[in-house]
Amino acid sequence: MQIKATIHSFTYGKQILKIWVPENPESFAHIHSPYWAKVWPASVGLCKFLETNTGYIKDKKVLELAAGLGLPGLFAASFACHVCLSDIEPQAIVLLEKSVLHNNLNNVHCRVIDWTNIKKIETPDIVLLSDVNYEPASFSSLLKSVEHLLNQQCTIILSSPQRLMAKEFITAVLPYCIQQDEVMVEELLPISIFVLRKNA
Repeated sequence: MQIKATIHSFTYGKQILKIWVPENPESFAHIHSPYWAKVWPASVGLCKFLETNTGYIKDKKVLELAAGLGLPGLFAASFACHVCLSDIEPQAIVLLEKSVLHNNLNNVHCRVIDWTNIKKIETPDIVLLSDVNYEPASFSSLLKSVEHLLNQQCTIILSSPQRLMAKEFITAVLPYCIQQDEVMVEELLPISIFVLRKNA
């Protein structure tokens, strides 16, 4: 199916990112996970955090899981040595690849990855997770993946809007939190940032 999409621009300092965004995200409501088709505030907030904390991604191997349209991963590409943008939806990968090409990024590749089956992937240095803890039914599998990555000595940077339903998952990962921050986006909408790492 041909995806009708338009370019949206996002500016962080001197960096301008242009990404392909579906014109009608609601048209994907019939598929497994239609949430990939929008740029959510948590991804904007994660970029704002990374903009002032580039040390986490500079010269690192970065993986964005459940990337959707991939704004944080695309931002990270200017600092990282390599970025993998991933999502479970093949249609998301199509637009991610278009955005990578449009931004002339030579250190980024895109692939389908299901976060419930990540034990065989190459271990990155940094994992970006943006607004993934929105369905309580998936918290158990998501937590298992987070713990697996932490056990591989990955650092995870999680951005999350302050939804009541997300509290259970956040409480479970807080023991791994080495830095917590809050950034404001879209008319003072607070986004929480958690940097997770397991002590060696």
